[in-house]
Amino acid sequence: MGSVREIPAVSVAVVRDDRVLLVKRARPPSQGLYAFPGGKVETGETLEEAARRELFEETGLRATGFRPLIEIFIEGAREGHPADYRLTVFGASYAGGEPQADDDAETADFYTLAEMKALPLVDSALAVADELLRPRKNPEA
Repeated sequence: MGSVREIPAVSVAVVRDDRVLLVKRARPPSQGLYAFPGGKVETGETLEEAARRELFEETGLRATGFRPLIEIFIEGAREGHPADYRLTVFGASYAGGEPQADDDAETADFYTLAEMKALPLVDSALAVADELLRPRKNPEA
């Protein structure tokens, strides 16, 4: 049996006030679960370019201040997919637009942490959102 392909992918957690953007996945993997918008990196794209494109394609939103937060290995091959995924999760700040579900998103909206706790989420979504929304302690204040 040959080795499994690993595909680079991105997602972006967009923060607006005390809420973070989630989409409900319309297709596998993660169909029916809430996640940050994202998808596969296309040939020639940087990770940030892919994150910006996926955000706009799935939700019509724009964001600024893209920064990589964590990298997650997703075993897709184990679930019958042709490859595994190396997902880079970006954080970003809302910059404009109203969320419209498109591409492979069934719904798109902003949620508070409390609202997120009641949703079926992909692994790590709550931890990432908690980190992004937690009040910052400024040591210089």
